[in-house]
Amino acid sequence: MTDRPIDPDVDLHVPAQRTELHWPVLAAIAAGGALGALARYGLQSALPAGPADFPWATFLVNVSGCLLIGVLMVVITEVRQAHRLVRPFLGVGVLGGYTTFSTYAVDVQRVVAAGAPLTGLVYLAATMAAALVAVTAGMWLTRRIAGKPAGVR
Repeated sequence: MTDRPIDPDVDLHVPAQRTELHWPVLAAIAAGGALGALARYGLQSALPAGPADFPWATFLVNVSGCLLIGVLMVVITEVRQAHRLVRPFLGVGVLGGYTTFSTYAVDVQRVVAAGAPLTGLVYLAATMAAALVAVTAGMWLTRRIAGKPAGVR
């Protein structure tokens, strides 16, 4: 167990921070979320899928988003000190608005309901597997590029 707080932007040992609204953090999340959602909308508009088709846009969004989350978390926790709004803006906002579990779930249901249960099952499993590989690869590659030795964090 670590003595560091779960969210380094808020120290729950400080009573004022337990109830205080953090307007700059909320604004960073909202602005980032709008940008991430617009990026996802653009990719999904460029790669539309029919009812029984493999939803490539959502797959690519979620996998690339996981890769970027892996990169971001290593950069801001292991490589360099980041401004306190970087993680809320990029991690929660941009990448949270960009990636989408809800569309993933709806896509699976839509594909199965359209009579393509095998496609739905492949999409369901492939997304989870590829997302885990992507976040791990993003972390690993970033550590290698940053010159971090294996096993040192």
